[in-house]
Amino acid sequence: MEQLAGLDAMFLYGETPSMHLHVCGLVVLDTSTMPGGYNFETIRQMLIHRMPKIPAARNLLTHVPFGIGRPFWFDDPHLDIDRHLHRVALPPPGDDRTLATLVGDIASWPLHRDRPLWEMWVIEGLGDDRIALAVKMHHSTIDGVSGANVMGQLFDLEPTAALAPDDSVQHEPNHAPGAATLFAHALTRRLAQPWELATLLPTTAIRVASTAWRLARGSSSGASAAAPFSAPRTSFNGSISPRRSVAFVDIPLADVKLVKSALGVTVNDVLTTVIGGALRRYLDDRGELPDHPLLAATPISVHDQVSRQGSTKVSVMFSKLATDTKDPIERLRVIAEANVQAKEIHRLVGADTLLRWAEHFPFHAIGMGARLYSSLHLSEHHPVVHNLILSNVPGPPIPLYLAGARLAGLYPFGPIMDGAGLNITVLSQEDRVGIGLISCPELMPRIWDLADAVPDALAELVSAVRAAEAVGADPAVR
Repeated sequence: MEQLAGLDAMFLYGETPSMHLHVCGLVVLDTSTMPGGYNFETIRQMLIHRMPKIPAARNLLTHVPFGIGRPFWFDDPHLDIDRHLHRVALPPPGDDRTLATLVGDIASWPLHRDRPLWEMWVIEGLGDDRIALAVKMHHSTIDGVSGANVMGQLFDLEPTAALAPDDSVQHEPNHAPGAATLFAHALTRRLAQPWELATLLPTTAIRVASTAWRLARGSSSGASAAAPFSAPRTSFNGSISPRRSVAFVDIPLADVKLVKSALGVTVNDVLTTVIGGALRRYLDDRGELPDHPLLAATPISVHDQVSRQGSTKVSVMFSKLATDTKDPIERLRVIAEANVQAKEIHRLVGADTLLRWAEHFPFHAIGMGARLYSSLHLSEHHPVVHNLILSNVPGPPIPLYLAGARLAGLYPFGPIMDGAGLNITVLSQEDRVGIGLISCPELMPRIWDLADAVPDALAELVSAVRAAEAVGADPAVR
């Protein structure tokens, strides 16, 4: 019997009519490697056998009587893949932008709560022997690490469409107990909360004091740390609508690693700099470039640092994007230094602080507060907390296959929220880096302008490194 963890419940109850807290993924497949050629039924049969082995795919919400505790996950006794799996043909011309429009439409609708919280759309009509899968799963069931585990269950290392012998192995069903058992378990959990709070408060106070001292020290030395509510307002920092628009782009991993090696920084530093450069160009072209740097909220996986239950195990750090810095190498230097400082602050705050406090948030109040905040457009009446969400998720470095079709593109799309209506997620795959961008058309009517600026920002950085090396200068970040 597994109760939703506090952070999972926050994602579930924090959803509003305009803020959908699901995550989406676009998977592009090359069907030329499928034995016997493409066949929808082959993919359907593969999913029928494998999806039930993934807990998030069969978990059904079961609520506690009188709402005295968070819901529980139990197996859906009537799991029907065809209620979740859909087939659609992409209208002409079947290019990337047409595909993005369809994926944006799919992302614009919340998931049904009367079944396991996922959907999958098989999209045909792309041309060049390609199809796409649009996958949608609620954030209460999955994060970056658990998403990688889902991929491990679905994909193969070889282009075979045959089902392995263990594909038919059945899992042990996890059926819901009676209402009295759920009530007793939730009541026991609630009675333990005062003691847990008594131990959490002094720990948090020490961590907050240490963090405040570190921030003050950085400010006195002239190197102010990234902090919430210090972000400039842009056109995508307002109230969002239920509609979603997406774009996606690939950049070569080799160029990212070239810059990394030449400047002595991390891959994450380079990718953050590329996104910062793209945002600078996008805002400058619109006459909106602020004098102060944009601020990103960056989810950090803490799966390997905490032992608590739950599907979503993340913390958050804030990163400056140095959009006020024109020179790309100088921008990278600023970002690299800021990331070191942000990681130190995150360490002082503690990887488990958010998760522990989330266990004590009144989840019903979270839902009411989120709806009130959205309906009153309060995000437009206080300083901007952060401009966007920027995630970097490691992906598979090797070729993968689904029902014999080779994985040819992988683009993630996270949730957006009032006040931060842009989410950019970066995911490496083989020799490329896939970047997914999602907003709503009211805030970013031309999201592809930002996607198109990403390769240019990387090319600018590579050119600057090569130019420095050509004249014998040492471009390494110090």
